[in-house]
Amino acid sequence: MANTTVLRLQNPSRQRNTTALLLLLPGTLSVLLLAIVPLLLIVKDSFATSDPYGRVVGGFTLENYTALFDPAYGKTIVYSLGMAALNTVFCLVAGYVMSTFLVSQSPRTQALLIVLIIIPFWTDFLVRTFAWINLLGSGGPVISLLGLFGVEGESIVPSQTAVMLGLLYSFLPTAIFPIYASMRAIDPSLREAASDLGCGWWATHFRVLIPLSKTGIIGAFLLTFVPTLGIFVIPVLLGGGKDPLVGNLIVTLYTEFRNQPVGAALSIALLVLMVVTMLIAALFMGRRKKGLADG
Repeated sequence: MANTTVLRLQNPSRQRNTTALLLLLPGTLSVLLLAIVPLLLIVKDSFATSDPYGRVVGGFTLENYTALFDPAYGKTIVYSLGMAALNTVFCLVAGYVMSTFLVSQSPRTQALLIVLIIIPFWTDFLVRTFAWINLLGSGGPVISLLGLFGVEGESIVPSQTAVMLGLLYSFLPTAIFPIYASMRAIDPSLREAASDLGCGWWATHFRVLIPLSKTGIIGAFLLTFVPTLGIFVIPVLLGGGKDPLVGNLIVTLYTEFRNQPVGAALSIALLVLMVVTMLIAALFMGRRKKGLADG
């Protein structure tokens, strides 16, 4: 009798586990087929040799990775890191300012402003990038506006300025939302308390609000810095391809240079760089949480 009772208690638990596994199966297969398997193929190709036409023919070599130390590749990687860092700084500053403004509004106004931020991104990314060509090109509204202030110019496209504007526009929402989510959790009375204790505007932000919203700022950093390294459409369309990012170089290696193994090696190197950046951010957040717990 006791054994029968135990089996009855165990059966619902086994059924729940089986149901959970079945529900997880489609997602697991999707991740396996669409992410893990392609990644493993790229890793394999990064150590393979190629024929004169650039096709992968198998084998094992480290020359694809040592080729990345070529000054031409190094210049592109350093430039990409600089552009990603610069874009991240602009996005974090603008995202923090906009998040501060958002949380100061009523809930209804906040919802409306968030919808207005999201609506442009319902349009295809490529279409939005072409729209920037019209905005910054000759005869566009930006050039016309500059002409009213006596600044003569024909077109801002192609240029690094256009690339930076395109990057800022593309990644600003990904910086706003994490910071906004963190700032919403901050008690509004803390501002009043800081003001009563003699903190000015700068001191309130740098000593109270920024430390409390640091988790969102780090999340915004990751969502901005990491994807910027791999983007390739904006430098081509707005920069004319003169100063390519790592993403552009990978596409060029695969298509124009037809050097798939080196392109795969550069892809893996970029992936490792992204993972290292995320690990550093996670370590920083872990130390901060430990410090708060000890305090």
